[in-house]
Amino acid sequence: MSLLRNAYYALPPVVRRVSRRIYYMPVDLYASVTGARGTMIPPKGKIFIGGGDFVSTGESIKDQLVALGGLEPHHRLLDVGCGLGRVAVPLTAYLGNEGSYEGFDIVNSAIKWCRKRIGSRFSNFQFTHIDLKNDLYNLRTEDEAKDFVFPYSDAEFDMVILTSVFTHMLLADVENYLDQIYRVLKPGGVCFATFFIMNQETHDFMQQSGKEMFQTALDHHYLFHAKVKEANVAYDEAYLAEQMIGSKGFTLDQVHYGFWSGRPKTSLDNFQDIFVFHKS
Repeated sequence: MSLLRNAYYALPPVVRRVSRRIYYMPVDLYASVTGARGTMIPPKGKIFIGGGDFVSTGESIKDQLVALGGLEPHHRLLDVGCGLGRVAVPLTAYLGNEGSYEGFDIVNSAIKWCRKRIGSRFSNFQFTHIDLKNDLYNLRTEDEAKDFVFPYSDAEFDMVILTSVFTHMLLADVENYLDQIYRVLKPGGVCFATFFIMNQETHDFMQQSGKEMFQTALDHHYLFHAKVKEANVAYDEAYLAEQMIGSKGFTLDQVHYGFWSGRPKTSLDNFQDIFVFHKS
């Protein structure tokens, strides 16, 4: 792991975000002055998750929700870890008046942004801040994801999505979230989630490409960084599919491997691995 990345992880979450704002300040100032950035598109300095272009990545995920998950304009959708609205923005043009969107995130500044820039324009888009501890994003509370009860009714949603969320959660937290997802999904409802999946093929591709990742092994999952445990987390595929997803009452429908480990890119061009499963 590079010295720069180690130094970055050594900073508190708030300092990391402030550092990013300072780094991108000239670019963001130029975009603001010239009007080059859309009203619902956050400044680069505010974006704290994922790489790639904010707009094109959001559009790509939206297309995958439709093509792979069967999302329809009248559906009610829950976006777990909605961030700055990367998926919410393209969904404003897809979900009809009869459809609706709920998003929650542990980063309060992101929720404030989404409420101001998206929720104020679309009454069927709601955003909620949930204060949970995560050593990558939020150390201001001791409340943990493994104890969190989603603030929604049973069988409320047609679809639940988690993009680059389980990749930052430890096993007990994921177990609880899967229970909560099962509870809030309607019968037959779909969960679309991304992971870092470990199997023999993954190990082979990582070895061939010379990638040194997830070298700290725990029970059925692996850490990218031993001290900042939730920086990135990978899961054993068989255990995840059978003992976690399957045992909750879900049926696993699709697995689409991403190119993070060195796998060749597919037509989906997804970095992380995609799991699509439904409430049986």
